[in-house]
Amino acid sequence: MTTHPRSPQRARTWRRATLAAVLLAGTALGGYAAGHYALAADPPVNPSGTVAVPAQLPDFTHLVQQVKPAVVSITTKMKSDGGDEEDEGPMQGPPMQLPPPFNHMFPQFGQPGAQHVVEARGSGFIIKPDGTIITNNHVVKDAESVTVTLNDGKTVPAKVVGTDPRTDIAVLKINAGHPLPYIELGESNDVKPGEWVVAMGNPFGLGGTVTAGIVSAVSRDIGDGPYDQFIQTDAPINEGNSGGPLFTQQGKVIGMNTAILSPSGGSIGIGFAIPSDMISTVTAQLEAHGHVTRGYIGVEAQELKGATAQALHLKDDAGALLAGVLSDGPAQSAGLQPGDVIQSVNGQAIRNPRELAVDVASLKPGSDAHLSVLRDGQTKAFTLKVGTLPSERTASNEMNGGQAHGEQLGLALAPLSPQMRDQLNIPGDTTGVVVRQVKPGSPADKAGLQAGDVIVGVGTHKVASVQEAARAIHAAVNSKDHAVALRVMRDGQAVFVGVTLGQNEG
Repeated sequence: MTTHPRSPQRARTWRRATLAAVLLAGTALGGYAAGHYALAADPPVNPSGTVAVPAQLPDFTHLVQQVKPAVVSITTKMKSDGGDEEDEGPMQGPPMQLPPPFNHMFPQFGQPGAQHVVEARGSGFIIKPDGTIITNNHVVKDAESVTVTLNDGKTVPAKVVGTDPRTDIAVLKINAGHPLPYIELGESNDVKPGEWVVAMGNPFGLGGTVTAGIVSAVSRDIGDGPYDQFIQTDAPINEGNSGGPLFTQQGKVIGMNTAILSPSGGSIGIGFAIPSDMISTVTAQLEAHGHVTRGYIGVEAQELKGATAQALHLKDDAGALLAGVLSDGPAQSAGLQPGDVIQSVNGQAIRNPRELAVDVASLKPGSDAHLSVLRDGQTKAFTLKVGTLPSERTASNEMNGGQAHGEQLGLALAPLSPQMRDQLNIPGDTTGVVVRQVKPGSPADKAGLQAGDVIVGVGTHKVASVQEAARAIHAAVNSKDHAVALRVMRDGQAVFVGVTLGQNEG
């Protein structure tokens, strides 16, 4: 065989062609071209010797045909004064306003001006053939009338069976005159990040819209309420999707679309759904009683992190730190006090206030709850009788909590006079000292303290005078940790604020 030396020009052409093929394969990773190129070049082989065919993207056609008849459009009508309320834009929030840029997907329509009827639209889905429908509470909140449009275009009036603002769940009932197609609630506890899910609803009033994506995360807390356990998904969802189902490839509902993270109001691939396990529990109570009954122990808890954990000689996420114990509540009757750290409830470990809220809410009122509590470095056991969470609990906490200076922290303190109590709206039986001034750039300023805060405790110890506070602060900041946890009242609420001092400061 005769060989011919490759000319420099042909060599350069060959190298360019080879490089182009490599770049094409590299830039197409994850797409159709990469998969097609790999199969054509060298199909992967299983250990058994058979060719492994890469999994294809799922086809949801048959699944959508099964689920779509059970998804409905919900229209509510309510009166608006048109001028008394602040304009919130196209996104109407739930009873607990979400921190921006979190929004609920619930568009409203109407013209500003005098009193008029506002029409709003959302989504829902049928869970029983008798016409029982699940949707969001914020979809039907304050509605004077509610109508449901079925998949076949028929519109029927709906009755609100019950609502639960704390979880943003509502149950409706319609009478269509015949059994209706429905979909079943699945087990959201089995949901794992990475699995395919499908969202369905009526974004922007466009009925029967389907989008697909994956579960991005589970048990998300977005600040919507005390029981946040959202499923996060990248399936596109927009205004009008509120109340629509999020379901798996098996056709089981694992969540209800409720909120999105969006600076502009449109989908950027971060959506949130209420998990189906929570929907099942709440729906059962709404159907039976029209409202939800939850356990209650009467505490205000906060996270245990950073300087606060350091000052209390505890690890981060070591439990739920009690910032306040409500008067005449089960916790106070059992002997719990501010500064205690609840670490388990009935043997279930507690890492943060949200887990405490969820676990306590699930307790049956009247039952006994066994708590493991850390106090002053020692673990103690408490048993208390679970109460019933009031439907609208007020934040009227009873916290038992000149010229003197917490100079190490950058604080100027003053006695809590009767006039100051009235000005700051502090309960008459609260003891403590007032922060008169905070030095800019000081450790106290960096920790977020401000003039008008009332210090009712240092660490786990109450303070009743400027002298007591000064001594306690001095002792804390001169400890080996160089940190102090101040229990502070602001706007009727008490929280622990951790202040860290550099070893060369003060």
